Amino acid sequence: MNWFAATFDQPTVAGTLIALGVIVASGLAIGAIKVRGAGLGVAGVLFAGLLAGHLGVPIAPGVLQFLRDSGLILFVFAIGLQIGPGFAASLRRSGLKLNLAASAGVVLGTMVAAALGLALGLRPGVIVGILAGATTNTPSLAAAQAVLGDRAPAAGPTLATAGYAIAYPMGVIGTICVMLAARAVLAKPDVCPAEPPAPEPERPARANIEITNPNLQDVELGRLHILDDSGLVVTRRLSGGKVEVPIGSTRLRLGDVILVVGPPSRLDELRLLLGRESPVDLHAVPSAITSKRLVVTRRQTLGRSIRELDLTNRLGVTISRVSRAGVELAPSPDFRFNFADSVLAVGPEDSLGKLGSILGDSARTLDHSHLIPVFAGIALGVLIGGVPIAVPGLPGTVKLGLAGGPLIVAILLSRLGRIGPMVCYLPISANFALREMGIAIFLACVGVGSGPEFVEAATSWTGFSWFAVGAAVTILPLLAIVAIARFWLRLDQATTFGLLAGGMTDPPALAYANSLTRTEAPGMAYSTVYPLTMLMRIVCIQILAILLT
Repeated sequence: MNWFAATFDQPTVAGTLIALGVIVASGLAIGAIKVRGAGLGVAGVLFAGLLAGHLGVPIAPGVLQFLRDSGLILFVFAIGLQIGPGFAASLRRSGLKLNLAASAGVVLGTMVAAALGLALGLRPGVIVGILAGATTNTPSLAAAQAVLGDRAPAAGPTLATAGYAIAYPMGVIGTICVMLAARAVLAKPDVCPAEPPAPEPERPARANIEITNPNLQDVELGRLHILDDSGLVVTRRLSGGKVEVPIGSTRLRLGDVILVVGPPSRLDELRLLLGRESPVDLHAVPSAITSKRLVVTRRQTLGRSIRELDLTNRLGVTISRVSRAGVELAPSPDFRFNFADSVLAVGPEDSLGKLGSILGDSARTLDHSHLIPVFAGIALGVLIGGVPIAVPGLPGTVKLGLAGGPLIVAILLSRLGRIGPMVCYLPISANFALREMGIAIFLACVGVGSGPEFVEAATSWTGFSWFAVGAAVTILPLLAIVAIARFWLRLDQATTFGLLAGGMTDPPALAYANSLTRTEAPGMAYSTVYPLTMLMRIVCIQILAILLT
């Protein structure tokens, strides 16, 4: 048994890996325990690491630092790949007000942490740690630690972790408490309208329209300019008892019935122009026309538009809908395909087979992780994260760091879809595994390194004061967001709950919000504000760390 004793008597690589494995496993088990549907989740790993650090588990410092930084990079890069496709949509007009409200909460929380921390004489590392923990935002903790490591290396990073750990539980519990308090106010009928403003594009619908407008007799379908860039797609036409896929040169006739897919508001406009709703459902009319779901996996098709491929004239098929990153879209002729787009095509069965060859339609390819862009993106992200950025009025420079640099690069890569022959894609299961593994390793490492400071603070009056500051940092901005939702945005409670969870980047709070409502509104609001909020928290906490040091 000498080999066993030697492994743990001194901090070795093998002993460090074994210890971290036990810490992560036990922490995840702790996080899985739920009380009334809420639990610590992966944050349980942090508390297991703090206990191990307090007990003095032998850890090799160099290995610990490498694993900590590697875990953080994997986590934020996977997050960027996930949120990238919806990032631009979150900044569109429909989500602009929601993002402004969430951004106001970020700025207010930063100001509250700074004001209370300075008033109580707390050290800079403690203040930024409390801010990160009270907002349940682990990447911002890493960003702050990077700044403190340069400007206050003696105790700044470890104090930040201790402050984070003490404030974190209130970040989860406080958000849920604010939701319960807001529920009593926002549930009143006279407070909010029945329908909240939609933060996402309209889901495509379909309509069977009979041509009754005499001015459209013998008019070519392509001359209907209402179809241009409107998201409306004509997939079938019934004329003379025959169902066909219409093309631009197809001439309309009185009595024809067409099946149109697109945004409901635009369908109403088209119905007024063409005629009236038809009782005939073209989906139920027997014909050689059918529909099929296909997946875009062929490299030569990526980045090309529907207009360029000219599918209707070449094959007699029409693309009626495209599902991308879980969002259903009615594509325009200029819509460009990305890898893993799920396409609903309409046309003759043999033509759909040919379309499958053009698009790829290989389910096996979707299970393959494209790792070259991942590692190239990580390298570029780390490089960008180290670039100092001068901000007017600050005594030092701001760096995106190991949290911000890879995050931004991952968002850009997922938005582009591909760079030359490289496809920027990870299967959902691989993305989730990478994200969870990265954050678990990171939390275990920061917990082990900060165990002694945490226990000392948590068992004294100092820890209580940190907890009180964290409670204020959590609750006050959330109450401000509720007021904005009530008096300015006029949101219903379900959307407000999603806004609160997204503004805190808090998945447990989102899960609780979903348990309070049967609609998808919380998830839609959460995904709308999450990307911008994540970036703002990383930048704001770095600015605060620079000003405090």
